[in-house]
Amino acid sequence: MKNLTRFLLCFALIDFATVATGNAQCPAPVFASGLRAPTKVIFSQKNNLLVAEQGTAVPNTGRISIIDPQSAAVRTLVDGLPSALNLLGEQPAPSGPSGLAMRGRTLYVTIGSGNSTLPGPVPGSEIPNPNPSSSLFSSVLEVHFSAEIEKVTSGFTLNAADRAALATGQTITFRAGPGGPVTIRLVTNFPDYVAAPRPDFPANVVSSNPFGLVIHGNSLDVVDASFNLIAEVNAHSGASSTLVKFANVPNTTQVGPPTVDPVPDSIHFFGKDLLVTYLTGFPFGPGAARVQLVDATTGNNQPFITGLTAAIDVLSLSARGNTTPQFLVLEFGGAGLSQPGQLLRFSSPMATPSIISPCLITPTSMALDERNGALFITEIGTGNLIRLQL
Repeated sequence: MKNLTRFLLCFALIDFATVATGNAQCPAPVFASGLRAPTKVIFSQKNNLLVAEQGTAVPNTGRISIIDPQSAAVRTLVDGLPSALNLLGEQPAPSGPSGLAMRGRTLYVTIGSGNSTLPGPVPGSEIPNPNPSSSLFSSVLEVHFSAEIEKVTSGFTLNAADRAALATGQTITFRAGPGGPVTIRLVTNFPDYVAAPRPDFPANVVSSNPFGLVIHGNSLDVVDASFNLIAEVNAHSGASSTLVKFANVPNTTQVGPPTVDPVPDSIHFFGKDLLVTYLTGFPFGPGAARVQLVDATTGNNQPFITGLTAAIDVLSLSARGNTTPQFLVLEFGGAGLSQPGQLLRFSSPMATPSIISPCLITPTSMALDERNGALFITEIGTGNLIRLQL
C-alpha cells in the first residue's frame, strides 16, 4: 500500500447507494461535520475530543480540532500543519496529520507522507519529489498547551516561517495570555522514503507514512502503514529504532501475488501489549485483515482477532467492568471493499462478532466516552464525526 491516505479517500468516491437502513444505527448519526479529512480521534485529559485532520487540496492545511462531546461545538487548536495532496494513484488526496496520542498536557501528532514522492514512469512506482510542500512530512510533532488554553482557545496557525523553523529543530511558541504559552517542537523526522528497486524500474522508492502512535514510557511507538513496521522513538531525543517489521499476510483471493502487505494502521495498548490493526493491501480478500497482538518490549507478535476484511481501528472494552474483555473493531469497508464500513463487537477474540453499525462511510478511527458509552467515529471521506450509543 503505497499511500494509505490516498487510498482511503479514493475509496470514498464509491457510490454506496445500497447501504442497509433497517438497523437502528443506519444511517449513522452525524455529530459534527465540515472536518478536513478527519483520520484519528482521541479524548483529551479534559474529556474533549481531539481530531487529526489531513487537510484540503491547499498545501499545509492540516489541523487539530477540539470538539465538545456534548454540544458538538468545533474549535481549532492548531492549523497550518504540514499537509499536501498526494498524487499517487488515480485520485489526489490530502496527506498530513494522521495520528494522535496525549499524556498530561502534551499532545503528540504524526504527520503522513504528504507529497514527498511522485508517481514514477512505471505503473505503481514512486520517485522522490524534488519540491515537496513541506520538509516535515513523515514526522512526529509535540504540542504542549494548558488546560485553560484547551478550554478557551480559538486556535493558533503555523505559517511558512514557523514550519521551516520547526524543521531545523527550533521550538515555536505562541504567547496565549492567561492560559500560558503553546509550544510546538519536532520530536523526530523520519526519512521521507527508502529505495525499493524493481526489475522494471531500479530507481523506485517507497514513501514512509506514519499513521498512528502510542506513548510507551519515555518513548513513542509509531506505526508506519507504508513501511509495515512499528518504530520506537525516544520522546526527548528523537532517536528511533524498529521495534518490529511485520511480515506479509496470505492473499485469500486468486488475484495478485500469494501474499500482500499487512498495512498496519492503528495502534493501542492492551495491558502491557499492543493491538495493531491490519488493513492489508490489494485485493483486500475476505479474512486477510486482522488485529495483531504485539509484545511492546520484544516486538514478538501473533494474530489476535482474525477473519476481517479491512481493519482500521480496535478498542478493548475491558476497562468498562466486563469480566471477560470485549473488543470493538472498526472496518473501513466490507465484502472486498465494495460495501460501506462497519463496526463489529467481539465478546472474545475468537467469537463470531455482532454488527453494531453496517453503514459507516470511510470510517478511520474511534474513541469511546467511558462515562456514558458514546462512541465517536471519524469518516475521512465525508468529513463527518459520527456518534453511536453503545
